[in-house]
Amino acid sequence: MSKNIKSELSTKLAEIVVLGMQEKKGNDIVRLDMRNVNATLSDYFVICHAESNVQVNAIAKSVEDEVYKAFGQDPWQKEGHGNGEWVLLDFVDVVVHIFKTETRRHYGIEELWGDADVQTYQSA
Repeated sequence: MSKNIKSELSTKLAEIVVLGMQEKKGNDIVRLDMRNVNATLSDYFVICHAESNVQVNAIAKSVEDEVYKAFGQDPWQKEGHGNGEWVLLDFVDVVVHIFKTETRRHYGIEELWGDADVQTYQSA
């Protein structure tokens, strides 16, 4: 697969992830474009937060459902569904972080990747 086609697919996957977040009212949705950042394996990080553990888990389920509908793909790895503080869904080219509000503030993951291009989205 050519690099351009792979990049287009990962961009589309990131957009589907955003849609899944918007469906369940994820807050402060951002997409970090990691393609020009040194020493990164994924093309995108997509990040949002929610006010409750239940909503964090609902957003994660929505993202998984939307990606499966669009691509027939489950996450390669997923972590954090049990506690609902920080759910990570790894789709290899796109890594999804869904935080509880306080947890997102505590870790400040966007600041760790300050050299990534950032795109923000509104909740639906």
